[in-house]
Amino acid sequence: MTLSFDLSDPFTLALAAGGAATFLILLVLLLALRAARRSAEATAPLAAALSDLGGAVRTLDQGQHRLAGGLVQVAEAQAAGQARITEAMERRLEEVQKAMGESLHGSAQRTTRSLAELQERLAAIDKAQTNIEKLSGDVLSLQDILSNKQARGAFGEIQLADIVSKALPPDAYAFQATLSNGRRADCLIHLPNPPGPIAIDAKFPLESYEALRAAATEREKVEAARAFRGAVSAHVKAIAERYIIAEETADGALMFLPSEAVYAELHANFGDVVREGFARRVWIVSPTTCMATLNTMRAILKDARMREQAGAIRRELSLLTADVDRLVDRVGALDRHFEQARQDVEKIKISASKAGGRAAKLESFEFDEPPAALPKAAE
Repeated sequence: MTLSFDLSDPFTLALAAGGAATFLILLVLLLALRAARRSAEATAPLAAALSDLGGAVRTLDQGQHRLAGGLVQVAEAQAAGQARITEAMERRLEEVQKAMGESLHGSAQRTTRSLAELQERLAAIDKAQTNIEKLSGDVLSLQDILSNKQARGAFGEIQLADIVSKALPPDAYAFQATLSNGRRADCLIHLPNPPGPIAIDAKFPLESYEALRAAATEREKVEAARAFRGAVSAHVKAIAERYIIAEETADGALMFLPSEAVYAELHANFGDVVREGFARRVWIVSPTTCMATLNTMRAILKDARMREQAGAIRRELSLLTADVDRLVDRVGALDRHFEQARQDVEKIKISASKAGGRAAKLESFEFDEPPAALPKAAE
């Protein structure tokens, strides 16, 4: 019997489609089985590797546990060490704070002392500054005085008066003494003849000296020196004419310069002016040399007064000799009295010694011989 299929029949078409689907499903299952077998064969080494990996992981976990225990011990040791370090640091910090406190206290004390000393020095500096300011005012006043001729003369007279009053007794000099020619000397020293009274002039040419010191160029110096020489020479000549009077004053006079600088300048660079003064018997003196000259004059006055009082001195010496002789006689008499008193004291000591011996014998009832007769009084 022959089978035939009619493709136009729907049933036949459905049956053919179902067979084809079944065949496809079988084919897919076959292919899946083959793929599963190949996958199992391929994953066997992977499973072994995973098993080894699991063992390594377990080993790592055990090591991690041991590491955790070690870390705990290290942490504890580190905490203990940190505590010890902290304690040591706190102790050291306390020591440092204590030392720093002591050092700061000492520094504070030293600073306080230094500040106190500094304050004292500042006070001294302020006082010195005040004195300097006062001295500056005095210097300015002195400059004003010296810039005026009349005031300068008064200043020289005041300085001369101070020196003379310190060197000589009050009755040995006179200020502003009038001479027979009508001239008035700044000071007149009453010396005996010879040499006689000596006049002292206290004025000096300061303007020419200041011009000499202020000269800058060589020409100015030459001109100022010429002016200074002329001024001093004129002043020396005026003193010689006014204050040297025959048979009234000494054969000379003193020109007083109240400035050591002017005196030094004259003797250093103007020797001809000084020699001119010697020739005119006008002696130029400064405050220092004036004091020395006045001391010499005081010795002359003392010698003259001793000569004047020579008779009185001899009379007083004679009386003093008589007094000394009487004193010697009275001392001799007193010495004799003392010698007699010494002898009396020796006799009193002998009598007291004998009386003491007899009293001792009476107290102990020791008698050498019977008291037949009373003994004579001991001498």
